[in-house]
Amino acid sequence: MTQISKRLGDNIRRIRQEKGMSQGDISRALGMDRGYISRIENGLKNPTLANIEKIANAMGVAVNELF
Repeated sequence: MTQISKRLGDNIRRIRQEKGMSQGDISRALGMDRGYISRIENGLKNPTLANIEKIANAMGVAVNELF
């Protein structure tokens, strides 16, 4: 796991929890597997820039807030 992957995952988790969203909420909004969101949050998966943008939009934040 790289440092940037861990930071990205930690920030996604923190923001998601602050907004009272579940991984399921995000996965349904994006049409992605909940396990994929979990792997991103745990720093095990490196999402594409397009998917990072989709996640940010689903959570109502700017992309740079995820980093």
